[in-house]
Amino acid sequence: MFRMTAMINELDAPTPVGPRRDPPGPVVIWNLIRRCNLTCKHCYSISADTDFPGELSTGEIFSVMDDLKKFGVRALILSGGEPLLRPDIFDISHRAKEMGFYVGLSTNGTLIDEDRITGIAAVGYDYVGISIDGIRQTHDRFRRRQGAFDASMGGIRLCRDLGLKLGLRFTMTVDNQAELPAILDLLDAEGIDRFYFSHLNYAGRGNHNRKDDAYFEATRRAMDLLFERCLEDRRRGTPKEIVTGNNDADGVYFLHWVGKNFPDRADHIRAKLVQWGGNASGVNVANIDNVGEVHPDTMWWHHGLGNVRKRPFSEIWSDISDPLMAGLKQRPRPVKGRCGDCRHLDICGGNTRVRAERITGDPWAEDPACYLSDDEIGLAGGRDRVAITPFSASRGLRRAG
Repeated sequence: MFRMTAMINELDAPTPVGPRRDPPGPVVIWNLIRRCNLTCKHCYSISADTDFPGELSTGEIFSVMDDLKKFGVRALILSGGEPLLRPDIFDISHRAKEMGFYVGLSTNGTLIDEDRITGIAAVGYDYVGISIDGIRQTHDRFRRRQGAFDASMGGIRLCRDLGLKLGLRFTMTVDNQAELPAILDLLDAEGIDRFYFSHLNYAGRGNHNRKDDAYFEATRRAMDLLFERCLEDRRRGTPKEIVTGNNDADGVYFLHWVGKNFPDRADHIRAKLVQWGGNASGVNVANIDNVGEVHPDTMWWHHGLGNVRKRPFSEIWSDISDPLMAGLKQRPRPVKGRCGDCRHLDICGGNTRVRAERITGDPWAEDPACYLSDDEIGLAGGRDRVAITPFSASRGLRRAG
């Protein structure tokens, strides 16, 4: 996750550069339930409005939470499916808060009504993230439910009006890229000061729809817009917390943006980006799915590391006998191609590895969604970038440029 606002702040108020420090335990994104009232186009868990067998019981979840706490995990992001469909969601959430975890709730927002908002407020979540894919018709099309946008906005307003820590989440594809400015305007209009911008990753239903991934140039335009709006908000005294996810090349692209616009800050920003270190899958980010299987992150549901019903999470996460986990925990990671030759590997960490694995079968191959040019990553001679375009899914990969 690239914390854009924190890096933008470094332009006006630089802080000392320190060594990279990993937290004692990973942030755990926990898919407590797979059932969902929507069937979103880019869902990584391929959820549906049906009960899935074998999900962890309340007691099993509490036992896992005890192990997570002892292991040093500080943050839990409770997700789904739609976590508000789980009858014990507030029991789980209250216990997590009582244990001292940072607790986030990731929801589509459509089920937040006058009754549920009372329970949400009583928990005191540290963050409630609600996904919006575009303005009304676009969002409804992505969510495959007419009225989904209005329902989600109703939930957003209920959370906002109670002063809950609230953020919008937006996953960009070629089908909704044009609506990013309108989404940013929506943040202003609704008084929402947190925004998560996600690049489409090739996992679950997102993998099936990778033909809809945005073009490289669209990605670059989106990042330029976010940098400019983030800086503008800060300087006019209305800062927003903006982060991006699923493409750690964002950090390197930001460095080039700084070099063009604030060249006197480029060396400092590079040092801060190295301190950040890029992709954290398998190290500082973990996933537990609805039946207790542990994964390097939420996009690796096709690769299980072990089940918390059979082994404690702490043992599973520390075990590097799995080649994928061994490589993810290695620094630098054993990446190949453009990633291995990139002079900024110490910034992005080789990016998310699941795209390479899904496209080539090799998790250490170069990332096919790196949107930086050869010149920008320090390669001479210039091999073409590999692009995923709306026309490439049935004919293999297509080269850009």
